[in-house]
Amino acid sequence: MKILITGAAGFIGSHLCEKLLEDGNTVVGFDNFDPFYERTVKENNLKTSVLNESFKLIEGDIRDSESVKKLFDEHSFEVVVHLAAKAGVRPSIEDPTAYNKVNVLGTLNILEMMKKNDIKRLVFASSSSVYGNSTDVPYKETMNVNNPISPYAATKIAGELLCYNYWHLYKISATCLRFFTVYGPRQRPEMAIAKFVKKAYDGNLISIYGDGSSCRDFTYIEDIIQGVVVSTERDLGFEIINIGESETIDLNSLLGLIKELTGCDLKTENLPMQPGDVDKTFANIDKAKRLLDYAPVTSVREGIKQYISWLRSNPEIRS
Repeated sequence: MKILITGAAGFIGSHLCEKLLEDGNTVVGFDNFDPFYERTVKENNLKTSVLNESFKLIEGDIRDSESVKKLFDEHSFEVVVHLAAKAGVRPSIEDPTAYNKVNVLGTLNILEMMKKNDIKRLVFASSSSVYGNSTDVPYKETMNVNNPISPYAATKIAGELLCYNYWHLYKISATCLRFFTVYGPRQRPEMAIAKFVKKAYDGNLISIYGDGSSCRDFTYIEDIIQGVVVSTERDLGFEIINIGESETIDLNSLLGLIKELTGCDLKTENLPMQPGDVDKTFANIDKAKRLLDYAPVTSVREGIKQYISWLRSNPEIRS
């Protein structure tokens, strides 16, 4: 297949490029190298893919309809995997306009070009943040998500609604994957595990928001990629599917694991919970098992071990 991946230079996107190329697909990556973190990090993410003759990287912005039109005019795709987005709950509170322009308008631009070019299969990256602070766990896809607690979450709900709209009107199949706290090699530097491990090695203070009892359903990158790849291969109509690990760990226990696996003493401070942060994420993955044969295998302990091993083999990232 010839597959478009938006946000190809990011954490999930770069891993997906490698896997799809390994499976014999032709991949076009589209990325604007947003300065949320350093361009060199993203370029390094793609160092393997760019050596593959079946891969082409195009720099462009999903907000720019002309740029997106040119992309679709020059290439014919069988599947689009739309990962490009402004990420992060806390930054979205500071700049909600930018998040709406990228995550909502950008998604609309992609869907419009799919409609005009008669491309019928989309995989859309949504987020567990859409569940807000619901106490009804584990989270099921049928739950009401009309109470988002951050602009980021609201933009992801809007993206899902646009996907449904284009399925209803134009029969563009859309599989919306709600990712649960993805981690692993190449993880964005501001995300919890990456940040905590680096601070552990550097001997810097780790800020804990709340009392450390908040829980996350951490999902290892290879397990996430498994779910995404199968989604590119199956026409499911319109579906929303949780992609998680189906187990949770609280922040204090996570820090204990990092202390054990790095061999470092941790310096910590407790701060108030931040606006937009949720108390818990916990995925019910029954639907993913049924529709995608999804079978996550990496425990948090093993995943952190693999992340630390990767970090040790890339000392320039630790600096």
